Amino acid sequence: MVERKKTVHHYLYSKDKDVLLQRMRKIEGQARGIQRMIEENRYCPDIIQQLTALTHAADEVALLLLQDHIDGCVAEAIRGEHGDPMIRELMGVIRRAMRR
Repeated sequence: MVERKKTVHHYLYSKDKDVLLQRMRKIEGQARGIQRMIEENRYCPDIIQQLTALTHAADEVALLLLQDHIDGCVAEAIRGEHGDPMIRELMGVIRRAMRR
């Protein structure tokens, strides 16, 4: 049996890891709160307002990750003169994110 080495890559978002995790815990709490609101048959516009807040919070996490990705991985690829594939990948990510 061949043993494979695990490659550990330190992404730039590591510097924001605590902030990202804190925001994700908040989102998790918001999702549980929305679930409770539905279980309690709360007023629809109140639930929609909370869903909007949850979506905004998730967008902020995505933007922070995107910024770190550009500052780290994309910039590194450009400096290493192999930025074209990374930029194409980045544009695909942005396109998918904007479709919702």
